[in-house]
Amino acid sequence: MKEIRLSGIRKAYGRETVVHDMDLVVRPGEFLTILGPSGCGKTTTLRAIAGLEEPDDGEIRFDDQVVFSRQKGVIVPPEKRNLGLIFQSYALWPHMTVEKNILQPLQNKGLSRAEIDERTTRALDSVQMSAFRKRYPSELSGGQQQRVAVARMIASQPPILLMDEPLSNLDAKLRLEMRAELLRLHRELGSTTVYVTHDQAEALTLSDTVVVMDQGSIVQIGAPYDIYHHPTNLLVAEFIGEPRINLIEGELTEAGGTVVLQGKGIRIPADAAAGSASRRLVASVRPESILLSTEKRDGWQEVRLDNAQPTGSTTILQVAAGDSRLSLVQTGFVRLEPGIALWIDFDPASVNFFDPATGKNIRTSSKVAGADVG
Repeated sequence: MKEIRLSGIRKAYGRETVVHDMDLVVRPGEFLTILGPSGCGKTTTLRAIAGLEEPDDGEIRFDDQVVFSRQKGVIVPPEKRNLGLIFQSYALWPHMTVEKNILQPLQNKGLSRAEIDERTTRALDSVQMSAFRKRYPSELSGGQQQRVAVARMIASQPPILLMDEPLSNLDAKLRLEMRAELLRLHRELGSTTVYVTHDQAEALTLSDTVVVMDQGSIVQIGAPYDIYHHPTNLLVAEFIGEPRINLIEGELTEAGGTVVLQGKGIRIPADAAAGSASRRLVASVRPESILLSTEKRDGWQEVRLDNAQPTGSTTILQVAAGDSRLSLVQTGFVRLEPGIALWIDFDPASVNFFDPATGKNIRTSSKVAGADVG
């Protein structure tokens, strides 16, 4: 296991800067995911760690070893950084069998035949591909090819693993299976892992730490729970979560001796952190955090059901109140007729408030760009 430390990393293509003075620490044995929309700089960051991209400025260290430094003139090539790589494309040699795809890199390291055989067998067993060792990549499904790519990485036993959207070409069922497989393998190998994805579900299920990037900069760093429940700004709030988070803009007003955010047809309970009345804010609440009743309850707000979308284990409800539209998630297969009255309520602890001018969460203390996550 090794620590990865990026200090002041900057990368530009022509006049466009794609990574802005990034500082980041990945702890030994940590599974860290870089998450963000296309073009945010996450893949460029990963390629810089791998040595496949040369930053314009900054320094990268693996423990005490400097593998890149613009100031010191140090550039360690990828093949000498002792790391494992998996990309969106599986990068298997089509003219080699599964077995040879795994053992070839080991032979290049000069390992003994006995150790090569032992590592190859153990790696294939770990991804349940031993029965396919004599097949060629063209004879395998996409999921099987990805398992071979993982096995090749396992066999090399690198202290650092770098993965760039390795599951994006798989169907939904295989993605679920491979997520579980990657988690298990990470625990077994203990390698320091940097994983790049635009898939929020992968980030939330796989990671010890999530780094959210936008336009070349880190906008939030935290545990999956904190990223989901305490987004540092509106961009993170809207990017994370499916169905999307509910956003209600309104003004803080006094109602019955308490402060609420009054939106268009919806009122949201506020606490002291939201501030005093006459302040305009944007409230966010997750669909699963809205309480629902099919019967009238004191203090609850009446809404109308637009539609119900059962997905099997859950049902997504779209409701309306005045000019406001909200999404709710209920457990199970819920059957309700459109147009009926429903009643909803909010738990103040589940609501975040944002400044509409800056987009910032007014009470978050999450770490942002420039923070040392070590």
